[in-house]
Amino acid sequence: MLKVINCKNKNYKNKLNFFLDNRRSGQSVDTSVVFKIINDIKKNKLKALIKYEKKFSNNTKIKPNKREINQSIKTLEPKIKKAIDFAYSRIYKFHSLQKAKDLKYIDQFKNKIEYKTIPIQKIGVYVPANLPSTLLMNVIPAKIAGVKKIVVANPIINGKLNAAVMYAAKKCGVDEVISCGGAQAIGSLAYIQKVNKITGPGNDYVAKAKQIVFGDVGIEGMIAGPSEICVVADNKTNINQITTSILGQSEHDKNSQSILVTKYKDIIKKVKNNININLNKLPRKKIILKSLKNHGLIILCKNDNQIIDIINDIAPEHLELNVSNYKKYINKIYNSGSVCIGKYSPMAVTDYNAGSNHTLPTLGSAKFSSGLNLSEFSKKISYITLSKKGVEKIGESAIHLANYESLTAHMLSIRSRMRRK
Repeated sequence: MLKVINCKNKNYKNKLNFFLDNRRSGQSVDTSVVFKIINDIKKNKLKALIKYEKKFSNNTKIKPNKREINQSIKTLEPKIKKAIDFAYSRIYKFHSLQKAKDLKYIDQFKNKIEYKTIPIQKIGVYVPANLPSTLLMNVIPAKIAGVKKIVVANPIINGKLNAAVMYAAKKCGVDEVISCGGAQAIGSLAYIQKVNKITGPGNDYVAKAKQIVFGDVGIEGMIAGPSEICVVADNKTNINQITTSILGQSEHDKNSQSILVTKYKDIIKKVKNNININLNKLPRKKIILKSLKNHGLIILCKNDNQIIDIINDIAPEHLELNVSNYKKYINKIYNSGSVCIGKYSPMAVTDYNAGSNHTLPTLGSAKFSSGLNLSEFSKKISYITLSKKGVEKIGESAIHLANYESLTAHMLSIRSRMRRK
Protein backbone atom coordinates (compact mmCIF):
# COMPACT_ATOMS: atom_id res chain seq x y z
CA MET A 1 0.00 0.00 0.00
CA LEU A 2 2.68 2.51 1.06
CA LYS A 3 5.67 2.75 -1.25
CA VAL A 4 9.12 2.84 0.38
CA ILE A 5 12.15 4.78 -0.86
CA ASN A 6 15.44 3.79 0.72
CA CYS A 7 17.98 6.60 0.69
CA LYS A 8 20.85 4.12 0.63
CA ASN A 9 20.15 3.77 -3.08
CA LYS A 10 22.07 6.28 -5.17
CA ASN A 11 19.08 7.27 -7.29
CA TYR A 12 16.71 7.88 -4.35
CA LYS A 13 16.41 11.61 -5.20
CA ASN A 14 15.29 10.81 -8.73
CA LYS A 15 12.70 8.36 -7.41
CA LEU A 16 11.42 10.90 -4.90
CA ASN A 17 11.18 13.70 -7.44
CA PHE A 18 9.39 11.44 -9.93
CA PHE A 19 6.93 10.42 -7.21
CA LEU A 20 6.23 14.03 -6.18
CA ASP A 21 6.11 15.42 -9.71
CA ASN A 22 3.57 12.83 -10.83
CA ARG A 23 1.06 14.25 -8.35
CA ARG A 24 2.06 17.89 -8.76
CA SER A 25 1.70 17.76 -12.53
CA GLY A 26 -2.03 17.12 -12.18
CA GLN A 27 -1.84 14.38 -14.80
CA SER A 28 -3.40 11.89 -12.40
CA VAL A 29 -6.65 13.86 -12.65
CA ASP A 30 -8.15 15.01 -15.95
CA THR A 31 -9.20 18.61 -15.31
CA SER A 32 -9.66 19.59 -18.96
CA VAL A 33 -13.42 20.04 -18.42
CA VAL A 34 -12.70 22.97 -16.10
CA PHE A 35 -11.77 25.24 -19.04
CA LYS A 36 -15.17 24.59 -20.61
CA ILE A 37 -17.04 25.25 -17.36
CA ILE A 38 -15.24 28.52 -16.64
CA ASN A 39 -15.62 29.86 -20.18
CA ASP A 40 -19.31 28.92 -20.25
CA ILE A 41 -20.02 30.72 -16.96
CA LYS A 42 -17.97 33.72 -18.05
CA LYS A 43 -20.14 34.00 -21.16
CA ASN A 44 -23.57 32.80 -20.02
CA LYS A 45 -23.44 33.63 -16.30
CA LEU A 46 -26.29 32.25 -14.14
CA LYS A 47 -27.77 30.09 -16.90
CA ALA A 48 -24.50 28.17 -17.24
CA LEU A 49 -23.98 27.97 -13.47
CA ILE A 50 -27.41 26.39 -12.93
CA LYS A 51 -26.72 23.95 -15.79
CA TYR A 52 -23.54 22.63 -14.13
CA GLU A 53 -25.00 22.61 -10.64
CA LYS A 54 -27.95 20.59 -11.90
CA LYS A 55 -25.59 18.21 -13.70
CA PHE A 56 -23.11 17.64 -10.85
CA SER A 57 -25.23 18.18 -7.71
CA ASN A 58 -28.86 18.04 -8.86
CA ASN A 59 -29.17 21.57 -7.51
CA THR A 60 -31.13 24.38 -9.14
CA LYS A 61 -31.32 26.92 -6.31
CA ILE A 62 -28.14 28.95 -6.10
CA LYS A 63 -29.02 31.60 -3.50
CA PRO A 64 -30.59 30.42 -0.24
CA ASN A 65 -32.62 33.07 1.56
CA LYS A 66 -32.29 34.08 5.22
CA ARG A 67 -35.20 31.89 6.28
CA GLU A 68 -33.63 28.80 4.70
CA ILE A 69 -30.27 29.57 6.29
CA ASN A 70 -31.83 30.08 9.75
CA GLN A 71 -33.89 26.90 9.40
CA SER A 72 -30.72 24.99 8.60
CA ILE A 73 -28.92 26.46 11.62
CA LYS A 74 -31.74 25.33 13.93
CA THR A 75 -30.88 21.71 13.14
CA LEU A 76 -27.31 22.07 14.38
CA GLU A 77 -26.34 20.36 17.63
CA PRO A 78 -25.49 22.76 20.49
CA LYS A 79 -22.09 21.10 21.03
CA ILE A 80 -21.11 21.86 17.42
CA LYS A 81 -22.16 25.49 17.87
CA LYS A 82 -20.01 25.71 20.99
CA ALA A 83 -17.07 24.11 19.16
CA ILE A 84 -17.40 26.66 16.35
CA ASP A 85 -17.61 29.49 18.90
CA PHE A 86 -14.47 28.21 20.64
CA ALA A 87 -12.54 27.92 17.38
CA TYR A 88 -13.74 31.36 16.30
CA SER A 89 -12.35 32.92 19.47
CA ARG A 90 -8.88 31.35 19.13
CA ILE A 91 -8.56 32.04 15.39
CA TYR A 92 -9.69 35.64 15.88
CA LYS A 93 -7.21 36.29 18.70
CA PHE A 94 -4.22 34.87 16.84
CA HIS A 95 -4.98 36.54 13.52
CA SER A 96 -5.63 39.91 15.18
CA LEU A 97 -1.93 39.96 16.03
CA GLN A 98 -1.12 40.03 12.32
CA LYS A 99 -2.42 43.54 11.68
CA ALA A 100 0.04 45.48 9.55
CA LYS A 101 1.36 48.90 10.54
CA ASP A 102 1.27 51.77 8.10
CA LEU A 103 4.63 53.38 7.36
CA LYS A 104 5.55 57.03 7.00
CA TYR A 105 8.92 58.50 6.02
CA ILE A 106 9.76 62.23 5.93
CA ASP A 107 13.17 63.38 4.74
CA GLN A 108 15.09 66.58 5.52
CA PHE A 109 13.39 68.40 2.63
CA LYS A 110 9.90 67.57 3.99
CA ASN A 111 9.23 65.07 1.21
CA LYS A 112 6.72 62.58 2.61
CA ILE A 113 6.27 58.96 1.57
CA GLU A 114 3.54 56.83 3.12
CA TYR A 115 2.77 53.14 2.73
CA LYS A 116 -0.77 52.24 3.72
CA THR A 117 -2.59 48.93 4.04
CA ILE A 118 -5.93 49.02 2.22
CA PRO A 119 -8.47 46.16 2.54
CA ILE A 120 -9.63 44.39 -0.60
CA GLN A 121 -13.22 45.46 -1.16
CA LYS A 122 -14.91 42.17 -2.09
CA ILE A 123 -13.72 38.59 -1.68
CA GLY A 124 -15.12 35.18 -2.44
CA VAL A 125 -14.43 32.21 -0.18
CA TYR A 126 -14.74 28.63 -1.37
CA VAL A 127 -15.78 26.28 1.45
CA PRO A 128 -15.80 22.57 0.54
CA ALA A 129 -18.82 20.53 1.61
CA ASN A 130 -19.18 20.22 5.39
CA LEU A 131 -16.16 22.21 6.54
CA PRO A 132 -17.15 25.11 8.84
CA SER A 133 -13.51 25.24 9.94
CA THR A 134 -12.51 26.36 6.44
CA LEU A 135 -15.06 29.16 6.54
CA LEU A 136 -13.65 30.36 9.87
CA MET A 137 -10.06 30.20 8.61
CA ASN A 138 -10.85 32.34 5.56
CA VAL A 139 -13.52 34.75 6.72
CA ILE A 140 -12.12 35.71 10.13
CA PRO A 141 -8.84 37.15 8.77
CA ALA A 142 -10.78 38.86 5.97
CA LYS A 143 -13.04 40.53 8.51
CA ILE A 144 -10.09 41.60 10.67
CA ALA A 145 -8.40 43.02 7.57
CA GLY A 146 -11.49 45.15 6.90
CA VAL A 147 -12.89 43.52 3.75
CA LYS A 148 -16.19 45.23 2.93
CA LYS A 149 -18.12 42.34 1.35
CA ILE A 150 -17.63 38.57 1.64
CA VAL A 151 -19.36 35.96 -0.53
CA VAL A 152 -19.15 32.29 0.47
CA ALA A 153 -19.62 29.45 -2.01
CA ASN A 154 -20.53 26.14 -0.40
CA PRO A 155 -21.83 23.08 -2.27
CA ILE A 156 -25.24 21.76 -1.39
CA ILE A 157 -25.21 18.08 -0.37
CA ASN A 158 -28.25 15.83 -0.88
CA GLY A 159 -30.37 18.90 -1.44
CA LYS A 160 -29.52 20.42 1.94
CA LEU A 161 -27.49 23.36 3.23
CA ASN A 162 -24.77 22.43 5.67
CA ALA A 163 -25.98 23.64 9.07
CA ALA A 164 -22.49 24.10 10.57
CA VAL A 165 -21.22 26.09 7.59
CA MET A 166 -24.34 28.27 7.71
CA TYR A 167 -23.88 28.88 11.45
CA ALA A 168 -20.23 29.81 10.95
CA ALA A 169 -21.20 32.11 8.06
CA LYS A 170 -23.77 33.91 10.20
CA LYS A 171 -21.40 34.19 13.17
CA CYS A 172 -18.65 35.68 10.97
CA GLY A 173 -20.99 38.16 9.29
CA VAL A 174 -20.82 36.77 5.76
CA ASP A 175 -22.76 39.03 3.37
CA GLU A 176 -23.87 36.44 0.82
CA VAL A 177 -23.97 32.66 0.49
CA ILE A 178 -24.23 30.82 -2.81
CA SER A 179 -25.01 27.11 -2.89
CA CYS A 180 -22.66 25.69 -5.48
CA GLY A 181 -19.39 23.79 -5.58
CA GLY A 182 -16.50 22.70 -7.74
CA ALA A 183 -15.17 24.64 -10.70
CA GLN A 184 -18.58 26.20 -11.34
CA ALA A 185 -18.48 27.86 -7.91
CA ILE A 186 -15.15 29.49 -8.74
CA GLY A 187 -16.55 30.64 -12.08
CA SER A 188 -19.56 32.14 -10.31
CA LEU A 189 -17.46 34.03 -7.76
CA ALA A 190 -15.29 35.43 -10.54
CA TYR A 191 -17.88 36.33 -13.19
CA ILE A 192 -21.30 36.51 -11.50
CA GLN A 193 -20.56 37.82 -8.02
CA LYS A 194 -17.50 39.56 -9.51
CA VAL A 195 -15.36 39.44 -6.39
CA ASN A 196 -11.88 40.95 -6.37
CA LYS A 197 -10.18 37.88 -4.94
CA ILE A 198 -10.98 34.21 -4.28
CA THR A 199 -9.58 32.19 -1.39
CA GLY A 200 -10.23 28.76 0.08
CA PRO A 201 -8.92 25.24 -0.52
CA GLY A 202 -10.44 22.64 -2.81
CA ASN A 203 -9.83 19.57 -4.91
CA ASP A 204 -7.94 19.47 -8.22
CA TYR A 205 -10.91 20.90 -10.14
CA VAL A 206 -11.22 23.85 -7.79
CA ALA A 207 -7.47 24.49 -7.85
CA LYS A 208 -7.45 24.40 -11.66
CA ALA A 209 -10.45 26.75 -11.84
CA LYS A 210 -8.69 29.26 -9.60
CA GLN A 211 -5.62 29.16 -11.83
CA ILE A 212 -7.81 29.83 -14.89
CA VAL A 213 -9.66 32.85 -13.42
CA PHE A 214 -6.46 34.35 -12.02
CA GLY A 215 -5.86 37.67 -13.74
CA ASP A 216 -9.55 38.49 -13.89
CA VAL A 217 -9.57 38.12 -10.10
CA GLY A 218 -6.88 37.52 -7.52
CA ILE A 219 -6.26 34.23 -5.75
CA GLU A 220 -4.08 33.31 -2.79
CA GLY A 221 -0.34 33.55 -3.31
CA MET A 222 -0.13 29.78 -3.04
CA ILE A 223 -1.66 26.59 -4.40
CA ALA A 224 -4.34 25.47 -1.94
CA GLY A 225 -4.96 22.06 -3.46
CA PRO A 226 -5.45 18.54 -2.04
CA SER A 227 -3.99 18.29 1.45
CA GLU A 228 -0.61 16.90 2.50
CA ILE A 229 1.28 15.79 5.58
CA CYS A 230 4.86 14.76 6.27
CA VAL A 231 5.53 13.00 9.58
CA VAL A 232 9.06 12.72 10.94
CA ALA A 233 9.36 9.89 13.47
CA ASP A 234 12.09 8.21 15.47
CA ASN A 235 12.35 4.95 17.46
CA LYS A 236 10.61 6.58 20.44
CA THR A 237 7.58 7.86 18.52
CA ASN A 238 4.26 6.24 19.37
CA ILE A 239 3.29 4.14 16.34
CA ASN A 240 -0.41 4.91 16.71
CA GLN A 241 0.35 8.64 16.61
CA ILE A 242 2.19 8.18 13.32
CA THR A 243 -0.54 6.15 11.67
CA THR A 244 -3.49 8.25 12.86
CA SER A 245 -1.84 11.37 11.45
CA ILE A 246 -1.27 9.61 8.13
CA LEU A 247 -4.82 8.27 8.05
CA GLY A 248 -6.25 11.61 9.13
CA GLN A 249 -4.70 13.40 6.19
CA SER A 250 -5.51 10.65 3.72
CA GLU A 251 -9.23 10.69 4.54
CA HIS A 252 -9.57 14.22 3.12
CA ASP A 253 -9.37 13.23 -0.51
CA LYS A 254 -8.12 10.44 -2.76
CA ASN A 255 -5.47 12.87 -4.01
CA SER A 256 -4.23 13.79 -0.53
CA GLN A 257 -0.65 12.86 0.26
CA SER A 258 0.85 11.35 3.42
CA ILE A 259 4.59 10.80 3.81
CA LEU A 260 6.56 9.28 6.68
CA VAL A 261 10.26 10.17 7.01
CA THR A 262 12.43 8.21 9.44
CA LYS A 263 15.92 6.80 10.06
CA TYR A 264 14.55 3.67 11.73
CA LYS A 265 13.77 0.70 9.51
CA ASP A 266 12.08 -1.31 12.25
CA ILE A 267 9.15 1.11 12.58
CA ILE A 268 8.15 0.75 8.92
CA LYS A 269 6.53 -2.66 9.32
CA LYS A 270 4.84 -1.56 12.54
CA VAL A 271 3.35 1.48 10.83
CA LYS A 272 2.05 -0.57 7.90
CA ASN A 273 0.46 -3.11 10.25
CA ASN A 274 -1.09 -0.42 12.41
CA ILE A 275 -2.56 1.30 9.35
CA ASN A 276 -4.28 -1.94 8.34
CA ILE A 277 -5.68 -2.37 11.85
CA ASN A 278 -7.03 1.19 12.04
CA LEU A 279 -8.36 1.27 8.48
CA ASN A 280 -11.19 -1.13 9.23
CA LYS A 281 -12.57 1.26 11.85
CA LEU A 282 -12.83 4.22 9.51
CA PRO A 283 -15.89 5.16 7.41
CA ARG A 284 -13.78 6.80 4.68
CA LYS A 285 -11.74 3.63 4.13
CA LYS A 286 -12.07 3.66 0.32
CA ILE A 287 -10.81 7.23 0.02
CA ILE A 288 -7.89 6.49 2.37
CA LEU A 289 -6.89 3.39 0.44
CA LYS A 290 -6.81 5.29 -2.87
CA SER A 291 -4.84 8.12 -1.30
CA LEU A 292 -2.25 5.82 0.27
CA LYS A 293 -1.96 3.60 -2.78
CA ASN A 294 -1.36 6.48 -5.20
CA HIS A 295 0.34 9.09 -3.01
CA GLY A 296 1.42 7.45 0.26
CA LEU A 297 5.15 7.11 0.86
CA ILE A 298 7.74 6.08 3.46
CA ILE A 299 11.26 7.46 3.13
CA LEU A 300 14.03 5.66 5.01
CA CYS A 301 16.92 8.05 5.58
CA LYS A 302 20.51 7.45 6.63
CA ASN A 303 21.00 10.53 8.82
CA ASP A 304 19.52 13.78 10.09
CA ASN A 305 20.97 15.92 7.32
CA GLN A 306 19.25 13.73 4.78
CA ILE A 307 15.95 14.10 6.63
CA ILE A 308 16.26 17.90 6.58
CA ASP A 309 17.20 17.92 2.90
CA ILE A 310 14.26 15.70 1.97
CA ILE A 311 11.73 17.74 3.95
CA ASN A 312 12.87 20.93 2.23
CA ASP A 313 12.53 19.19 -1.14
CA ILE A 314 9.04 17.92 -0.36
CA ALA A 315 7.94 21.32 1.05
CA PRO A 316 4.89 19.73 2.71
CA GLU A 317 1.71 21.58 3.54
CA HIS A 318 1.84 20.17 7.09
CA LEU A 319 4.90 18.85 8.90
CA GLU A 320 4.78 16.90 12.16
CA LEU A 321 8.10 16.68 14.01
CA ASN A 322 7.04 13.85 16.29
CA VAL A 323 10.53 13.09 17.54
CA SER A 324 12.29 13.24 20.91
CA ASN A 325 14.79 15.89 19.80
CA TYR A 326 13.09 18.21 17.31
CA LYS A 327 15.55 21.04 18.00
CA LYS A 328 18.14 19.52 15.68
CA TYR A 329 15.68 19.95 12.78
CA ILE A 330 13.53 22.98 13.46
CA ASN A 331 15.90 25.80 12.50
CA LYS A 332 17.06 24.06 9.33
CA ILE A 333 13.62 23.46 7.83
CA TYR A 334 12.49 26.38 5.68
CA ASN A 335 9.94 24.81 3.33
CA SER A 336 6.65 23.93 5.02
CA GLY A 337 3.21 25.47 5.37
CA SER A 338 3.04 24.75 9.10
CA VAL A 339 5.16 22.79 11.57
CA CYS A 340 3.64 20.86 14.47
CA ILE A 341 6.31 20.33 17.09
CA GLY A 342 6.45 17.42 19.54
CA LYS A 343 4.18 14.50 20.35
CA TYR A 344 1.40 16.68 21.79
CA SER A 345 0.89 18.68 18.59
CA PRO A 346 -1.19 16.67 16.10
CA MET A 347 -1.77 18.43 12.82
CA ALA A 348 -5.49 17.62 13.07
CA VAL A 349 -5.91 20.14 15.91
CA THR A 350 -4.56 22.91 13.66
CA ASP A 351 -7.35 22.11 11.23
CA TYR A 352 -9.81 23.37 13.81
CA ASN A 353 -8.91 25.49 16.79
CA ALA A 354 -5.21 25.82 17.56
CA GLY A 355 -5.58 29.34 16.18
CA SER A 356 -3.20 29.19 13.23
CA ASN A 357 -4.61 29.02 9.70
CA HIS A 358 -5.23 25.72 7.97
CA THR A 359 -5.37 27.09 4.42
CA LEU A 360 -1.79 26.36 3.49
CA PRO A 361 0.45 25.97 0.43
CA THR A 362 0.39 22.54 -1.26
CA LEU A 363 2.05 20.84 -4.24
CA GLY A 364 5.47 22.24 -3.33
CA SER A 365 4.32 25.87 -3.22
CA ALA A 366 5.54 26.13 0.40
CA LYS A 367 8.92 26.79 -1.25
CA PHE A 368 7.76 30.27 -2.20
CA SER A 369 4.55 31.10 -0.35
CA SER A 370 2.89 31.29 3.06
CA GLY A 371 -0.35 30.06 4.52
CA LEU A 372 -3.43 32.28 4.53
CA ASN A 373 -2.98 35.40 6.64
CA LEU A 374 -4.24 38.97 6.93
CA SER A 375 -2.01 40.20 4.11
CA GLU A 376 -3.99 38.07 1.63
CA PHE A 377 -7.01 40.30 2.21
CA SER A 378 -5.34 43.67 1.81
CA LYS A 379 -3.04 45.50 -0.55
CA LYS A 380 -0.44 48.22 -0.13
CA ILE A 381 -0.60 51.68 -1.67
CA SER A 382 2.22 54.22 -1.70
CA TYR A 383 1.38 57.90 -1.16
CA ILE A 384 4.01 60.44 -2.23
CA THR A 385 3.88 64.12 -1.29
CA LEU A 386 6.93 66.10 -2.39
CA SER A 387 7.59 69.61 -1.13
CA LYS A 388 8.53 72.60 -3.27
CA LYS A 389 12.09 72.39 -2.04
CA GLY A 390 12.07 68.59 -2.03
CA VAL A 391 11.35 68.14 -5.74
CA GLU A 392 14.18 70.58 -6.46
CA LYS A 393 16.62 68.58 -4.38
CA ILE A 394 15.83 65.08 -5.61
CA GLY A 395 14.57 66.05 -9.08
CA GLU A 396 18.00 66.86 -10.45
CA SER A 397 19.28 63.37 -9.72
CA ALA A 398 16.11 61.82 -11.17
CA ILE A 399 16.63 63.82 -14.38
CA HIS A 400 20.09 62.26 -14.81
CA LEU A 401 18.56 58.78 -14.68
CA ALA A 402 15.72 59.72 -17.04
CA ASN A 403 18.23 61.01 -19.57
CA TYR A 404 20.37 57.88 -19.19
CA GLU A 405 17.32 55.71 -19.91
CA SER A 406 16.41 57.89 -22.93
CA LEU A 407 13.03 58.77 -21.42
CA THR A 408 12.91 62.43 -22.39
CA ALA A 409 9.28 63.01 -21.42
CA HIS A 410 10.08 61.74 -17.95
CA MET A 411 12.81 64.34 -17.72
CA LEU A 412 10.48 67.11 -18.92
CA SER A 413 7.78 66.10 -16.43
CA ILE A 414 10.23 66.34 -13.54
CA ARG A 415 11.71 69.62 -14.81
CA SER A 416 8.22 71.20 -15.11
CA ARG A 417 7.95 71.09 -11.31
CA MET A 418 11.30 72.75 -10.73
CA ARG A 419 12.01 76.46 -10.56
CA ARG A 420 15.63 76.02 -11.65
CA LYS A 421 15.28 74.51 -15.10
